[in-house]
Amino acid sequence: MKKALIGMLVLGIAISSCERVPITNRRQLTFVPNDQMLALSSTQYKQFIDTSTVVRNGDAEMVKRVGMRIRQAVEKYMNENGYAKRLEGFNWEYNLVQDPQVNAWCMPGGKIVVYTGILPYTKNEAGLATVMGHEVSHAIAEHGNERMSESLVANGLLQVGQAYIGSQAQQSTTTKALFMQAVGATLPAAYQVGRALPHGRSQELEADHLGLIFMAMAGYDPREAVPFWQRMAQAGGGNKPPEFLSTHPSDQRRINDLQKLMPEALKYYTGR
Repeated sequence: MKKALIGMLVLGIAISSCERVPITNRRQLTFVPNDQMLALSSTQYKQFIDTSTVVRNGDAEMVKRVGMRIRQAVEKYMNENGYAKRLEGFNWEYNLVQDPQVNAWCMPGGKIVVYTGILPYTKNEAGLATVMGHEVSHAIAEHGNERMSESLVANGLLQVGQAYIGSQAQQSTTTKALFMQAVGATLPAAYQVGRALPHGRSQELEADHLGLIFMAMAGYDPREAVPFWQRMAQAGGGNKPPEFLSTHPSDQRRINDLQKLMPEALKYYTGR
């Protein structure tokens, strides 16, 4: 009987928490309250920035410029297509951190970090827009909330009316670790070169899709996304696992999908 009640509770939460991702229209399950995700994001982002070497000039200006243009494109699309609620509580930040990792990430609320190690591969603003558009799209699609919700369900950590990440659990080490993994940001030793923390392949490809549209709307040529991923593929060499063993799509799969999406993205691109 108890198991049945728990099952009914989870089912009820699942039904009431199903939303659709902008642009792709995919149904998703997210039931961690957004204000809790944003609160954790703000706290963890500040701690990360306070303990990192933040670049304040030079390439940092480019990161902020690209970030602002992506933000404007995102806000325009979301407001015009009935998704404005997803941006409630966003407090955008864009920081370049001195670190050799070939990586970048974005926490809920528009909290963006780009590592200097990825700049040799982005090459130009359009390449950087490919990266930042992709990472912002994880936040817009609420992939972190989705992954955290799935983890909580898998670990039986649901409580009536809210997830385990409730107000009393916000400061726990377990909750923070789960959050950082869910949003793709953690300690440097946990990264692989050229890869953020594991995300689902479908979420990575979805972020590619949204990111391509957002960078085009921001005035960056979406066709620049293909050579960026080609450079990333060359940098990876032959040390990558087969796609079925990885939580990320293969570079060639990614490139092929981007090429298929290009006609859609180019409809949003007017150039600057």
